[in-house]
Amino acid sequence: MAAVAKRPPLPAILLANDLLDGDVVFASAVGEALAWTRDPALALVASDDLGAERLEAFAVAEFGAQCVVDAYLVDVETDTGRPVPRHYRERMKTLGPSNRRDLGKQAGEGIAPSGQGI
Repeated sequence: MAAVAKRPPLPAILLANDLLDGDVVFASAVGEALAWTRDPALALVASDDLGAERLEAFAVAEFGAQCVVDAYLVDVETDTGRPVPRHYRERMKTLGPSNRRDLGKQAGEGIAPSGQGI
């Protein structure tokens, strides 16, 4: 019997790495369709099981089409109106290099580092 993957608590977003350049990308809504964006503020937030299943199906299709790798759901906080990952690893993936604040998503439109307002 195959093990069932454990889904993170909701709300959640889908993040992955772009297959060509390795950059972190987020599933976002473009009308009724899903697409990838590099802006974490535009990530589609799944707040129920149906939304999470939609994101998971998108991840499987995009992996199969060789667009992304390492796609997985990440639980987020949405208190600020923008999705902010709850765990350190995913926060770092959405910010960029921790030793250079002038590089990565933290230098532009990405999420603010922990402890700073958005």
